[in-house]
Amino acid sequence: MKTNIILLLVTFLLASCVQKTFKRIIVVTVDVSKQKNIRQVGIQGNGNPLSWETDFPMKEVVKDSLYKAVIKTETGYLFGEVKCTLNGNFELKDKLNRRIYFDTQNDTTYVNLIFDREK
Repeated sequence: MKTNIILLLVTFLLASCVQKTFKRIIVVTVDVSKQKNIRQVGIQGNGNPLSWETDFPMKEVVKDSLYKAVIKTETGYLFGEVKCTLNGNFELKDKLNRRIYFDTQNDTTYVNLIFDREK
């Protein structure tokens, strides 16, 4: 009986420590108009569905100029970190990842980037 009460108490304490999560939609556009030989544009980052191992594909909006990704996730964090890729190569080599701060007033965050240029 005492063991059951302890297990119940531990379960309650662990459950109360869970961070609240929110559904987020992040619309990322990236301008690649200054780049050459564009075959594929993607984005990598932390938090599902992104990863640092494989590209999340971006769709061409304007040929060889503008690409877009719509990322849907659920997170308790206020920001995520990303880097864009061009033909499988990371932008901003030897520089910090980009931080995308989520819009806390709306469920959708809009981000406009220029490939390989810090803002």
